[in-house]
Amino acid sequence: MLKRKDTVAELANAGEFIHRHIGPSPDEQKKMLSYLGYDSLDALIDDVVPQTIRTKGPLGLAAEMTEVDALDELQQLARKNSVFRSFIGQGYYNTHTPHVILRNVLENPAWYTAYTPYQPEISQGRLEALLNYQTMVTDLSGMEIANASMLDEATAAAEAMTLCQRMSRAKSRTFIVDADCFPQTIDIVRTRAEPLGIEVIVGDPAELLEQNGCFGVLLQYPGASGEVRDLQPLAEAAHAKKALVAVSADLLSLVMLKSPGEQGADVVIGSSQRFGVPLGFGGPHAAYMATRESFKRSLPGRLVGASVDAAGKPALRLALQTREQHIRREKATSNICTAQVLLAVIASFYAAYHGPDGLKRIANRVHLLTSILAAGLKKAGLQVCNSSWFDTLTVKTGADTEAVHARAQAAGVNLRRIDADTTGVSLDETVGEDELLQLLTIFSGAPAPVMAELEADVSYDMPASVLRGDQILKHEVFNRYHSETEMLRYLRKLADRDIALDRAMIPLGSCTMKLNATAEMIPVTWPEFGGIHPFAPLDQAEGYLEMIGQLEQMLCAVTGYDAVSLQPNAGSQGEYAGLLAIRAYHESRGEGHRDVCLIPSSAHGTNPASAQMCGMRVVVVQCDSKGNIDLSDLRQKVEDHSENLAAIMVTYPSTHGVFEGTIEEVASIVHAHGGQVYIDGANLNAMVGLCQPGKFGGDVSHLNLHKTFCIPHGGGGPGVGPTAVRAHLAPFLPGHSVTQEGRSGAAVSAAPWGSASILPITWMYIRMMGARGLTEATRVAILNANYIARRIGDAFPVLYSGENGLVAHECIIDLRPLKEACGITVDDVAKRLIDYGFHAPTMSFPVAGTLMIEPTESESLRELDRFCDAMNLIRNEAARVQAGEWSLADNPLVNAPHTADVLVAGSWDHPYSRAEAVFPLQSSRENKYWPPVGRLDNIYGDKNLVCACPSISDYLD
Repeated sequence: MLKRKDTVAELANAGEFIHRHIGPSPDEQKKMLSYLGYDSLDALIDDVVPQTIRTKGPLGLAAEMTEVDALDELQQLARKNSVFRSFIGQGYYNTHTPHVILRNVLENPAWYTAYTPYQPEISQGRLEALLNYQTMVTDLSGMEIANASMLDEATAAAEAMTLCQRMSRAKSRTFIVDADCFPQTIDIVRTRAEPLGIEVIVGDPAELLEQNGCFGVLLQYPGASGEVRDLQPLAEAAHAKKALVAVSADLLSLVMLKSPGEQGADVVIGSSQRFGVPLGFGGPHAAYMATRESFKRSLPGRLVGASVDAAGKPALRLALQTREQHIRREKATSNICTAQVLLAVIASFYAAYHGPDGLKRIANRVHLLTSILAAGLKKAGLQVCNSSWFDTLTVKTGADTEAVHARAQAAGVNLRRIDADTTGVSLDETVGEDELLQLLTIFSGAPAPVMAELEADVSYDMPASVLRGDQILKHEVFNRYHSETEMLRYLRKLADRDIALDRAMIPLGSCTMKLNATAEMIPVTWPEFGGIHPFAPLDQAEGYLEMIGQLEQMLCAVTGYDAVSLQPNAGSQGEYAGLLAIRAYHESRGEGHRDVCLIPSSAHGTNPASAQMCGMRVVVVQCDSKGNIDLSDLRQKVEDHSENLAAIMVTYPSTHGVFEGTIEEVASIVHAHGGQVYIDGANLNAMVGLCQPGKFGGDVSHLNLHKTFCIPHGGGGPGVGPTAVRAHLAPFLPGHSVTQEGRSGAAVSAAPWGSASILPITWMYIRMMGARGLTEATRVAILNANYIARRIGDAFPVLYSGENGLVAHECIIDLRPLKEACGITVDDVAKRLIDYGFHAPTMSFPVAGTLMIEPTESESLRELDRFCDAMNLIRNEAARVQAGEWSLADNPLVNAPHTADVLVAGSWDHPYSRAEAVFPLQSSRENKYWPPVGRLDNIYGDKNLVCACPSISDYLD
């Protein structure tokens, strides 16, 4: 009998997930290395990453785990959370996520792995869902135009403030904020206002408008106290002073209440969280912003608009100021270049599934239960402070306040602590009759009456002047999909219109579209993470806090920094928080005059936008012909601004996809003149395990968890953009009025830990990969990028490379010579890739007429070769145009993408065959993606702006 030589430990294969995450097998890696002329991956990495910045030794992380073991460990943390029944409100409410939406959207990779819909022909599903969202918002808010979502309600309020400042005719720099706004909203407005020199006055808006000039006023509707008031007199008073009116409105209440637009609002913002999105300890949730059509060019964020394709067929696209940060840079009106698409999509489907009648039932039931509760409280001898309400009551609990909260805690209930004498309670769609009676017992300390007796005492308690009289959500989409069968098919139809990672590689440079593993996604919908209110007592979030603390330590180990804040809920907010920390640090040293921010000309557009939002002056540093920072120009700019130098913002590896060997010298030059070094973490996927920005000169970086650390892009959001800093900046990281965390920095997001419910994704990724896996992922990402660069380099020259002719984790190919040779443009190549079944790489960034390609470590050699074959065949097609075989006006590139409608048209008068049009690769015959529309007419869409679903009359016509 043979004796076994293996062990149980060896067979357990703790590192199995590493090989699930990394696409190329060891044999495939050897083939690619051989193609590049290397004997080992170590040798390749040595030629790519400068030795001077290389990390010595492994990362300080625990060893890798299996998927099962990591989920078990995280489940143990989750069980430390106590999911109390929260009636805290304050902008966050329990909600039922319809199961058909939970399973087929939130838990469906066809929706959560998609990218931002910059390529509209392959994004029609998401774009339609977002157009539905915009329609829902404009309808309920009573405004004319709405964007495709914002990051959260508080940051939307801050954006509304700056919108009012831009559009108001008043010369004042004062902004009035209603004291009845949510506290977190007031905090964020103050954060945003201070660097911009805006004075924020908080109080009674009626009194303040009499006493002060202002450019705008922010009102809460209903108020944080629960009070529902007629907004029209306040709007008229503000308009008389040439000020604009922003209203933060609860979306569900607007089903019952007269719209803010009808009452004179100029901007309406709020959260769509209670439309089917879990609490999640604060996020992610989609905020909304709606305004007048005349303000459309100043509306921040993304805007979905209608257009037509090449055949005149209606189609959707992002319109107007899309990615304005890249165009206007330091003159941009906002640094937000993302949204909360996945959450906005869920909210729009929630509205479609329930329809106007269903939403009315939900809203009326919530209001009725609140009125019953009010009647019961009054009957028990308690004073209800607000005279009207939708779902929130402010109750004078006096000397019994502590006893009320003690009874609540004993019953597993959270109420809102307002002050020593006052308690708040907010109801939602999930409240049942038994819970209502329980609340009465908690408040009164005595058994509650029976429901029938309570209902007999109910009065409507809503001013007739604020009740809605118009019809809502009349469009067909909100009146058709009420059965689960219909909704299921609608969701499937829209998902099939898009290309997401579940269908093909998305080779977007700078955006790192990598595997979002199922094991990482599973914890997101655990009730222990999804069911906790962001302002619940922290002893109920023990597991959350332990997980967050571990994740902060993991990110410190990866980056070489000393402290991390997970509050920023987007990369743009992480940048902003980092620059605020630098600003506060200089002020703490009596050097508040330091306000110059140096930014290389190649930088991501949010960099200069963030700098100007922090009150900094942007000074551009030139780059040389190889895309590197021009050191001579840097030295000159540093000398010129030495006394006022605040910081430099550097992307590393560079935006051009190269490890610049001078990074330490750049940092040294800036430090010598008193400046801080901000290193943009957008390209961290090229550094993890190989080098650490906190060790080679960085003082602060923001990280993109939705890039390097596997949080899905969700069709354009959610994201998380933590800020990592060295020790001297740690005290200035974002704090929060509810949970300060010992940090004095200004809050940048509504919730203390931002989009907390998706942080388990990154925790799982790091835990399953460990130090070894993370490092190997980076090495293979660099290998894959160089393999692609070499395989298509003869067809499309690589624009920038490092000293050894190699790139980092992405490469930029130059299509300008192709256009000069035969007229084929970067757009033509991008659209033709759709016929091959691929999403296009990043177009014309950072250099116009180029494509930036990033394969990531997750794609197999088979998929890399399929993409390279497509690119090389496209170049051959262009050669046929160049040779005159096909005319520039009629060839498969300029006509791409080709739809099924085009294929089955009665006649075919093109010089290429139908098969060449739609089946250019053999693999496309086996698994064909059919684009739902042809190439869009962008100019038509902007000239004929339509940003809501067509009316019923349009369908009849």
